[in-house]
Amino acid sequence: MTGLLDLDLLWVTGKGGVGKTSIAAALAEVAARSGRRTLVCEMDAKGALASAYDVDELSFQPTRIAPDLEAMTMSTEDSLREYLRLFVKIPFIGRIGPLAKTFDFVADAAPGVKEILGVGKLCYEVRERHYDLVVVDAEASGHIISQIGAPKVIAELVKVGLVRDQTEWMLEILNDRDRTGVAVVTTPEEMPVTESIELLRRLRRETGAHAAAVIANRVLPVMFDRRQQELADRLDEAIDLLVDAAGEGAPTVLQAARLTEARRRTGAAHLDRLRDSLTESDDVADSLPIVTVPELFARGPGRRVVAQIAETLVEELDVEVGR
Repeated sequence: MTGLLDLDLLWVTGKGGVGKTSIAAALAEVAARSGRRTLVCEMDAKGALASAYDVDELSFQPTRIAPDLEAMTMSTEDSLREYLRLFVKIPFIGRIGPLAKTFDFVADAAPGVKEILGVGKLCYEVRERHYDLVVVDAEASGHIISQIGAPKVIAELVKVGLVRDQTEWMLEILNDRDRTGVAVVTTPEEMPVTESIELLRRLRRETGAHAAAVIANRVLPVMFDRRQQELADRLDEAIDLLVDAAGEGAPTVLQAARLTEARRRTGAAHLDRLRDSLTESDDVADSLPIVTVPELFARGPGRRVVAQIAETLVEELDVEVGR
């Protein structure tokens, strides 16, 4: 399981609302604590990663969060400027103005053009070995296929020239399962699990990338052992007796326990469905691990939540950390 952090490039995606950004931030923190030089990048630039680390703002230039850990947010214009400077050898100072507008016009007409700049920036960091691990807080699962699949789309459209040359080395990185992987975050609920199953079936076939793990977030712990469960199954009868004996206020705790256990059972059934799909699909390795992160009952995102998730991941991934 430690191998998840031994990749060069780790994409983290999932249905909106499953805690994808907190998981990405925690994975990056664990990697840094294990001594890996780590960069975590937010692709949609909505500010969620900054909130996860309790910093005011992130930019295209990496910000130091902790020892061996830097964070950034993607910018299409800055990516274009860097691409032109590095590969076309055109120096730019300040905003690129009219060229950016022309680029937007072309990008709207051609699929994958905008996405390839962001993907290219991350692949460049990997190729140049600026970091041991680049963790990507990627687009939600509904958009990740077009994002990570952009180089493949461009390679199919453009057969010769500089752009074609650029996509070739990107694809070498993205399609190498020893260097690049996708972690799919879900919660034990019907829609997130269904969307995760569909993404796992499409990922390898449509992008060439490989799934590295499924991370089940907000999983409720088992409340009862077998003997206690037998008693819990008879809670309705017990509640009726308590109401008769002590009034309406007495069974509140028992009702809460019953509802919590019912929710846990439902969630466990959805995760069982996810496990079954992994063994049935030809597009997913049957050895794909499912990493479990418990429900934290936290009020909102932030560094404290990230630290708690990181502690769980240290145990789940069996990582040795120095701090």
